[in-house]
Amino acid sequence: MNEKYVAQDIEKKWQKYWDDNHTFKTEYDESKEKYYVLEMFPYPSGNLHMGHVRNYSIGDVVARFKKMKGFNVLHPMGWDSFGMPAENAAIKHGIAPKTWTLDNIENMKLQQKALGLSYDWDREVATCKEDYYKWTQWFFQQFYKKGLAYKKEAKVNWCETCHTVLANEQVIDGACWRCDNPVEKKDLSQWFLRITEYADRLLTDLDTLDHWPQRVKLMQKNWIGRSEGTEFSFEVPSINERVSVYTTRVDTIYGVSYVVLAPEHPYVERLIENAPNKAELEAFITRMRNMSDIDRTSTDAPKEGMFTGSYAVNPMSGEQVPVWIANYVLVDYGTGAVMGSPAHDERDWEFAHKYDLPIKQVVAREGEEYSLEKWQEWYHEDGILVNSGDYNGQTSEEARKNITAALNERGIGEGKVNFRLRDWLISRQRYWGVPIPVVYCEKCGEQLVPEEELPVRLPEDVKFESGAVSPLATSESFLNTTCPKCGGPARRETDTMDTFIDSSWYFLRYTDAKNDQAPFDKKIANYWMNVDQYIGGIEHAILHLLYSRFFVKVIHDLGLIEANEPFRGLLTQGMVLKEGSKMSKSKGNVVSPEEIINTYGADTARLFILFAAPVDRDLDWSDQGVEGSYRFLGRVWRIVDAYNEEAKKNVTGELTKDEFALRRELHRVIKKVTEDLDNNFNFNTAISAIMELVNAMYAHKDKVETINSALANELTHSLLLLLAPFVPHMTEELWHELGETTSIHTEKWPVYEEAALVVDEVEVVLQVNGKVRDKLTVSVNITKEELETLAKESSRVQEFTEGKNIVKVIYVPGKLVNIVVK
Repeated sequence: MNEKYVAQDIEKKWQKYWDDNHTFKTEYDESKEKYYVLEMFPYPSGNLHMGHVRNYSIGDVVARFKKMKGFNVLHPMGWDSFGMPAENAAIKHGIAPKTWTLDNIENMKLQQKALGLSYDWDREVATCKEDYYKWTQWFFQQFYKKGLAYKKEAKVNWCETCHTVLANEQVIDGACWRCDNPVEKKDLSQWFLRITEYADRLLTDLDTLDHWPQRVKLMQKNWIGRSEGTEFSFEVPSINERVSVYTTRVDTIYGVSYVVLAPEHPYVERLIENAPNKAELEAFITRMRNMSDIDRTSTDAPKEGMFTGSYAVNPMSGEQVPVWIANYVLVDYGTGAVMGSPAHDERDWEFAHKYDLPIKQVVAREGEEYSLEKWQEWYHEDGILVNSGDYNGQTSEEARKNITAALNERGIGEGKVNFRLRDWLISRQRYWGVPIPVVYCEKCGEQLVPEEELPVRLPEDVKFESGAVSPLATSESFLNTTCPKCGGPARRETDTMDTFIDSSWYFLRYTDAKNDQAPFDKKIANYWMNVDQYIGGIEHAILHLLYSRFFVKVIHDLGLIEANEPFRGLLTQGMVLKEGSKMSKSKGNVVSPEEIINTYGADTARLFILFAAPVDRDLDWSDQGVEGSYRFLGRVWRIVDAYNEEAKKNVTGELTKDEFALRRELHRVIKKVTEDLDNNFNFNTAISAIMELVNAMYAHKDKVETINSALANELTHSLLLLLAPFVPHMTEELWHELGETTSIHTEKWPVYEEAALVVDEVEVVLQVNGKVRDKLTVSVNITKEELETLAKESSRVQEFTEGKNIVKVIYVPGKLVNIVVK
């Protein structure tokens, strides 16, 4: 054995050993209790970053620990490999997206193997390969048959830089989630998935996710945005139509002083037809339509509006109120129109003040004076109705119920549940994605491609030209086909699917990755699902996690799996920072995983990243911390070697007092590390405890010449087993140095002995007037009187009590004796 720990000498050797021996291959086995641990799969950009290293290291510790605890562990990895960067690389470098992607996958796979990650590579999936996207297309067809996939003309989010449409969830602060450039609105015929059909279940079932962070659940809850209210209509005599509005505060209906429509509302054109300022109104409408939804609805955005010249009739009071158009109303949210009751809504209050519209109080609160000068928080709260006709004196809750009933009786209103969530727009005008398996026939209309003809393959004879038309439209061989119904000429759909479709079911494919007859076998998927522990970034809280939950619920309803939720436990790990900010090339603060592995080894990289901070907090990179982790592994290397030599000396007999204490420390650490890893993620404190054990082993070695061989053997084996999930290569090497012939990663986790934790003696601090003067090691069963006598007999204590009066003696059992003197 080398005297010095050199990671490069051993890591490649053990990676090959694990590969050759299929150490981490997992089989379906109903006789064993399963555990499915999964890190979010990466986009194959070509290089791992430190965020990846942290994510995968966390998952790897969980997987290795659970395997050692006797679980049948599923720990797979794959590639979220469709998407825009590959297409952009194709345009920039003249290389096929497929070639670029597969080359990157190979490179990143080598990097992952260099980290010593315990993946079952036989289950590897890549979403861009036909054996995967065939089933993505098949799922689309099941959604279509169930009425959950549909096409409609819609105002959509368009990114001119990426030349594609974005789902609402992919527009962040008015900008594209991918390129950060502004998003505009466009009218296009697009495919949608009816996620709103599942809004109630997606919301309600959040309560079943006990092992999810509250923060993520709240983000999803707010995004779904359920509210209970009333939908009713105002008559607009000038166009002989009724305008529907939705409100959660129908109790304020008598305070309505105006109605607002979205600039895109279908009635707007007719409303302004005879307005004297029609040109000015049209210019305003055009400007509003070109603003992003985020800009229009932001609380900071100024509220802008114009009067149409028409009036609506309040169905309860009979009053005529002006009809306005304004930026803060969106056509695809609710009904595209809202009532303005400015006395009891802050946004309406601001709008009414800006445009000098009436403000009428209709809800009062006892002991509170309403003022038109300044908005008060209580104005929007429930109270007692005033200035509200027959409903005066009723509580807001009573009035909501009674006014809704009155509107319902007249056939112009009803109670309704509304959601902020919109249907998922999945059309993308890009090449490198899953083709939508639909054809269009002039005679038969929209037709699904027959299942037996799947997959609809991506053509390679495409041109990458900018514009709203997908590159697929440039391939004549792809575009022209025959109708599956009549056999006549037809053309294919040229949009591809949003790549979030691919990642909404990949965790199911892992359970049965080689199946060519179905996306997965139901019996096998039911054994493995749900994912017990999912690990990934908080940035996926709404997009990926919400979409995956929706997919699993639909797949459950199709009768394909029993699970109703994909992920039982969720951990959102913190970011890796350098000098206080996120690592990025533009900031020049990137630390390369390859560089760290080449210098210190993968075990050091893993140990540092797991020890430096709690896993759910941001971690600030420290070169000194990496050095410290490397030095610690060197200490482990040397102490295991030293104790292994002691074990060979065959020293037998009863354990000495010091040996008992060392064995007690060992079992304390086993207990601590087990508790820290057992369904917890306290990796930093677990590693800290292991460091304390190593210190104790060094301290004992420095104190005595020999050690009981059985204890030396127990210490080396247990130490390596405890460290194995964190630093797999070095522990494997040292395990074999101990004479073992099987992999340490197939061994059982050490179990602490309660009896070994029993303490016979404790160290007691002796104080005089609160200052420490001596320490005594005494029996745990010593009486207060006996301890007081021993304390007074201490020569160090006597130095400070001689010639003084003892006023009192303070006694804390097992901790201290404090003698107070004057």
